[in-house]
Amino acid sequence: MAGFVLKLARQSAGATQDQFAEAAGVDVTTVQGWESGRRPLAAMQTRDFLRLRSTLTRLGAPASVGRHLHEAIEADVVLAAAVDAGPAWLDPAQHPLADNVHRRSLTNLITWPITGILPEQLRPLAVPARRRGPTASQPVLYPDERARFFDHLLTIADRACGTDQALLRRQAVYLLSFDQRPASVDWLRGEWARASRQTIHTDNVNRLLETRSASVALAGRGDGDVLRHFTTAMTTGSTPDVANLNYWAYWIGELREDHIDDAFMLHADPRSWGGVHLLEHLTRRVAPSSPHLPLNLHTLFTLIASRPSLLTDWPHLRPPLEEAVEVGLSTDELTRAERDQFAGLHYALRIADR
Repeated sequence: MAGFVLKLARQSAGATQDQFAEAAGVDVTTVQGWESGRRPLAAMQTRDFLRLRSTLTRLGAPASVGRHLHEAIEADVVLAAAVDAGPAWLDPAQHPLADNVHRRSLTNLITWPITGILPEQLRPLAVPARRRGPTASQPVLYPDERARFFDHLLTIADRACGTDQALLRRQAVYLLSFDQRPASVDWLRGEWARASRQTIHTDNVNRLLETRSASVALAGRGDGDVLRHFTTAMTTGSTPDVANLNYWAYWIGELREDHIDDAFMLHADPRSWGGVHLLEHLTRRVAPSSPHLPLNLHTLFTLIASRPSLLTDWPHLRPPLEEAVEVGLSTDELTRAERDQFAGLHYALRIADR
């Protein structure tokens, strides 16, 4: 992952491997080793990594390249640990999936070789490059590596049951949702049945997130009713609803402080983050065809209900939302709750336009 991000950064600066090698004071074979992954960037000393980052920005790469490389290294650590372990169990205290609460940018890097979808934060680096021969267009996990990766996630999901292992298990379950194998889909259905039968107490964020993860995973498989079932358990302004908003704000990077467990979702003050980026993010994700419409729409509705000033203070946010609401209201395949939420957003937009 890090090597591929390095290649994108070099190409974004308009530099060849030879030019980059000369600027960095290394042999071109060293650059080739970095970009292919044969010489992992994770093995570099901090001083050398900082020099590498400085060389890239001096050549013209965006200033954000250091952050992207750091995240890519973290993604490599997660992937390597899972692939190396396969179905074997690893000590939860040493597992990279338990180090911190992942954001969308990191998760999209981890799943990039599986989905083939370029992470959004890397799009500014993806400039057309002249190719001298066939080259990979994305990082690759070979079939046996992919199988070992998902086998390990299944092991974690099955065995990580302690309260102190809740983050490890939740993040493994979320990544497991990208596994298309029937055994994993069946496991996720069983997980949802188990989690949904249990009462979600207002102070138990682990139970809330267990149900959420399984519901989101199954919705991506076409089981939309499980996600609707989950959203009905949240009422606007309730503790689970506040936790859901804080989760989204952290997920997309509005809530900037890093966290090592999920407890912050219950206790973080929603006023500590603005909501502009979350509104933009959710507006793009309430198409009626989206498998995650129930959760995305509920969260968007809750966000506007809790801070209507977003629409009055940031008028540029209204036209895209108006278009999304019009599309939603013109669709027949909505539940009563979804239609009411689109109607509520329509009313909020009318008030903001006055």
